[in-house]
Amino acid sequence: MSQQTSSPRPRVSARVGAIAESATLAVDARAKALKAAGRPVIGFGAGEPDFPTPQPIVDAAIAAAADPRNHRYTPAAGLPELREAIAAKTLRDSGYEVRPADVLVTNGGKQAVFQAFATIVDPGDEVLLPAPYWTTYPEAIRLAGGVPVEVFADTDAGYLVTVEQLEAARTERTKALLFCSPSNPTGAVYSPEQTEEIGRWALEHGIWVITDEIYEHLTYDHSVFTPIVRVVPELAETAIVLNGVAKTYAMTGWRVGWLIGPSDVVKAATNLQSHLTSNVANVSQRAAIAALTGDLSAVEAMRSAFDRRRRTMVSMLEQIDGVRIPAPQGAFYAYPSVKGVLGRTIRGVTPATSAELAALILDQVEVAVVPGEAFGPSGYLRLSYALGDDDLVEGVGRIVSLLGEAG
Repeated sequence: MSQQTSSPRPRVSARVGAIAESATLAVDARAKALKAAGRPVIGFGAGEPDFPTPQPIVDAAIAAAADPRNHRYTPAAGLPELREAIAAKTLRDSGYEVRPADVLVTNGGKQAVFQAFATIVDPGDEVLLPAPYWTTYPEAIRLAGGVPVEVFADTDAGYLVTVEQLEAARTERTKALLFCSPSNPTGAVYSPEQTEEIGRWALEHGIWVITDEIYEHLTYDHSVFTPIVRVVPELAETAIVLNGVAKTYAMTGWRVGWLIGPSDVVKAATNLQSHLTSNVANVSQRAAIAALTGDLSAVEAMRSAFDRRRRTMVSMLEQIDGVRIPAPQGAFYAYPSVKGVLGRTIRGVTPATSAELAALILDQVEVAVVPGEAFGPSGYLRLSYALGDDDLVEGVGRIVSLLGEAG
């Protein structure tokens, strides 16, 4: 009797093996590694403020670290005081009431994103994903068993999708819509009228809205942040609001985010978190309480600096032949189209994709940018302007000079 041999099983599960590395973190890591090696690299990859966390928040964390209450497990859903602070902050900043019981504190905004999709999406459910999109969204959807359905808006539309586009992409399997305004990666901001129109369309068709509002305090010119649940209150039963302290308070490393939603969804997401991570670090939670209950003066100072850098970056990028860039109205990213540069020869290289162009920029002038492939179609670059003014001018100046050689 012959012995059958079976092929070895994969060492990594198909589900996890299919996950793509975070392109933004990969670019940032490469830039930091090159800089550590003595190279004069300037990185536009990471989406984090370059400011220190405001001192009153740090002081609250120092005091919390010395308090034995914070040395033990606490409720998986978050400290009651923090959930109350999030509810009060939502009323203050977004203009509608939520119950502290309908708040779940998570380990950063990314965990809130993952748990939102994991809680409402079943295998085969479709999630409408306006593109360009943040690189983590499609991976979180797939991990939940869902199918991301890209709905693309180009520069002519200011990177803003329309209800008509969403309706064309809707099928009987559509379960949810991801809504992000202000947007990462484009900086686009939906007007109150556009936000309400999208919200009422979702309500009419029974589609969940997962709304990422983490850049709510970072808007410029005449743009305003519009909470979709405020303009369409009836959505409260089919909406999950994602937020956190990372961007507003320069607290990316503290890892405190949250989600707000209907009671049954929050309860289910809390059950998941109880097995996944338990509570968020108590010292970080105490720091977040100080952030949310304090004034917004430090936030306004950071926003003013971002605005100044935004205008500088856009004016410099506009000098490049073949580049188109809608002025970002929120967050701290510029998202230029470089389609007019692709196919042209630069220092003996003819990049055909934005990934190839980003590699050329890093190799030739030691500036790290994230290619459009990380956020949807090729042909774009994302540059964060959350870095010092001098580095910003130097880095963009190198890009302007290099791309000016395109033949």
